[in-house]
Amino acid sequence: MQRRVEEKSTSVWRSLDWWTIGIYIALLAFGWISVCGASYTYGDTDIVSLSTRSGMQIVWIATSIVLGFVILMLDDRYFDTFAYVVYVALLCLLFLTIFNPHSIKGSRSWLVLGPLRLQPAEFAKFATALAVAKFMSTYGFDIHKWKHFAVACAIVLLPAFFIICQNETGSALVYSAFFLMFYREGMPGSILFTAVAMVVYFVVGIKYEQVLMLDTPTAVGPFVVLVFIQLFCVGMVRVYCKNKAVTFRISIVSLIVTVLAILFSVFVIPFDITYVQIAVCAGIILYLLYTGLSLRVMNYLYIALFAIGSITFFYSADYVLNNVLEPHQRVRINVLLGLDEDLAGAGYNVHQSEIAIGSGGIRGKGFLNGTQTKLKFVPEQDTDFIFCTVGEEEGFLGSAGVLVLFLALILRLIHLAERQPFKFNRIYGYCVLSIFLFHVFINVGMVLGLTPVIGIPLPFFSYGGSSLWGFTILLFIFLRLDAGRNLIRR
Repeated sequence: MQRRVEEKSTSVWRSLDWWTIGIYIALLAFGWISVCGASYTYGDTDIVSLSTRSGMQIVWIATSIVLGFVILMLDDRYFDTFAYVVYVALLCLLFLTIFNPHSIKGSRSWLVLGPLRLQPAEFAKFATALAVAKFMSTYGFDIHKWKHFAVACAIVLLPAFFIICQNETGSALVYSAFFLMFYREGMPGSILFTAVAMVVYFVVGIKYEQVLMLDTPTAVGPFVVLVFIQLFCVGMVRVYCKNKAVTFRISIVSLIVTVLAILFSVFVIPFDITYVQIAVCAGIILYLLYTGLSLRVMNYLYIALFAIGSITFFYSADYVLNNVLEPHQRVRINVLLGLDEDLAGAGYNVHQSEIAIGSGGIRGKGFLNGTQTKLKFVPEQDTDFIFCTVGEEEGFLGSAGVLVLFLALILRLIHLAERQPFKFNRIYGYCVLSIFLFHVFINVGMVLGLTPVIGIPLPFFSYGGSSLWGFTILLFIFLRLDAGRNLIRR
């Protein structure tokens, strides 16, 4: 049974968050202008014709607005009730897409239905968000119980696995954004820290693997990574075990041994100090295991496990890079890390997009006046690399304005998620927030050469119906849930 409190008895339209709707409309408008600029060819006389990409984008925008309107007219309880049904349906669609005979640019992620092409991976995001929110909001769920957390992770990773099988690794990486929601809902910060540490190990270790330290045969990459592992262990002992004596012993031994090894290698006999650092890490691990077992404190054992995992990950990273990743993925990572330039190959897209953005200056060249984009120097300039069109035509001020709009959307989503009276709504809201944040950060970062080129769209800007519909559904379901927050359920 349910009723509405009289002073809060409002319709969906009155309780709807119009600030977010306004930001959404503004992003659609700027997105269409950017698609016009990116797809325009000198001599075109009609940019709204359905034969042009800018004209078709109007169709996608109009249908997206209608789709959002339909979602707002639904009962907000439907999303909770049918969360698993929608999730299973999208999983089946993702699985069937793996065997899709149509391959577009090496990817089998598209379903071709006559003149219409749909990418199920774009719709699987909102389905996964609904399912994980449904599971985590059930009575008795505790994220600190490994069984519960494992099931939640499985809900997120299963569609990602199917998408990888479609040769669409970039779209699968988006699902890592859900771990930001897990962190908000109580996932131990150590898990998030471990993920960040792995990225640091990979970047530092691979980038400086061939750089020698001082006048010794010691590679800077492995040496620095092993020092990081020791520092992280010291920090975690201090934070999670609060044992100053153990912290001091590990710190002083690591420092003294490292300094003596460096001095001996520089002034006496040059040798690879990495072997000494491995021995130091091994000694720290054994000491942590001994301390944990003697004091019967599990945190020491977890820290030792972290050190073992860190060393294993680092020394397997080079093998994965050279033997597991596809050649084009390996080249992209090497270009990003500055190991290869390859301006005519893997680095071409980023190089041209950087030229386009830099040529825009402060105020830009004006609408339809960009040269890099009009002459089609930037591949995928109206989809994955559309932000370079913003930089060239609107300049630094226009690019900053777009980023401010996205920042306003992110901050607004945080506000909406935090005011939800129901756990299902809050978790779904943070899923939406995490997905948008990941897309904006990675897409803008890859255009600027700061993140790997993984081929994901910029929300509401990149050309195409699947991504625009997918993001609209994702956002408007949350807006509908928020609009029903005044309901008191018994």
